[in-house]
Amino acid sequence: MSNKEQYRKICKEKPGIPVFMQPWWLDVVCDAWEVAIARKGEEISGIWAYPVENKMGVSLIRNPLLTPYLGPHVFYPADLKQSRADAFEYETVSELIKQLPACKVWHLAVSPGIKQAGICKQHNLRVEVQQTFLINLAQTEAALLANIKDTARRNIKQSAQEEVVLSDNNALQQLYQFQLNTLTGKGREIYYKAEDLQKILDACTAHNAGELLVAKNGENIQAIVWNVWDDNRSYYFMGGQNPEANGYKAMSLLLWTCIKNSKKRGQKLFDLEGSMDEGVERFFRTLGGDRELYMVLQKNDALLWKIKKSLLG
Repeated sequence: MSNKEQYRKICKEKPGIPVFMQPWWLDVVCDAWEVAIARKGEEISGIWAYPVENKMGVSLIRNPLLTPYLGPHVFYPADLKQSRADAFEYETVSELIKQLPACKVWHLAVSPGIKQAGICKQHNLRVEVQQTFLINLAQTEAALLANIKDTARRNIKQSAQEEVVLSDNNALQQLYQFQLNTLTGKGREIYYKAEDLQKILDACTAHNAGELLVAKNGENIQAIVWNVWDDNRSYYFMGGQNPEANGYKAMSLLLWTCIKNSKKRGQKLFDLEGSMDEGVERFFRTLGGDRELYMVLQKNDALLWKIKKSLLG
């Protein structure tokens, strides 16, 4: 049995593997992918799926389309002492990274919680950090609401009086248009197509792992949020606002609805997926999450890719 076949079996049998590492997700967002598997004796200790890419003769490892994090995932034994957790993670990630191909270019954001920067530097990878905000769903709903800043709470209350929230996966084209309007307004290009989003949404729907939530005032859509989830985490995957409406009020209501729904489903954390954009970060801070840093592994040993990067900025 190949590593990839074993991986599909592992994902069926073991709970808690992040949605962005699920084979069905990778099948949609990657042209080709492979996997590293680490073992401790007879037991599987970790997995790391990665895309297989070669552009202009340059081998790359980078996050696939619309995939914010990609591994590694460590299976900690139930009886592992807390004092041994870091050593276990270190040994597992060390074994996994040795199995990854020696690509010339890396730009890979790994899952929050993995902190083995030393191993990555040993493999000549530059470690940078990005940030997300995590909301602990073990709290009561009242405590979650109390942690939200006053302005956002007022927006939620006012928006709830004016708008209705619906689950509507047919609103994807409108979400794409909102995204297009926002990025165009900032002078940026959109790097995915509506068809790409549809494929991912169809896969999420088939695996009960995501939905679109829509805030409407009468017949008018005010904002849309795409919520994706796995066994342990729920994610703000994508959102968009009607440029002719007060989208922040509707977005606050939609995210609060996502948080409540995630708690009801039994997820442990709500991940806002963070942002280095000052305005987005300021908005996310109002929702009461804790800042969490995660690693982005980088390398560029390809002259052609360096030239391309310098030309594109």
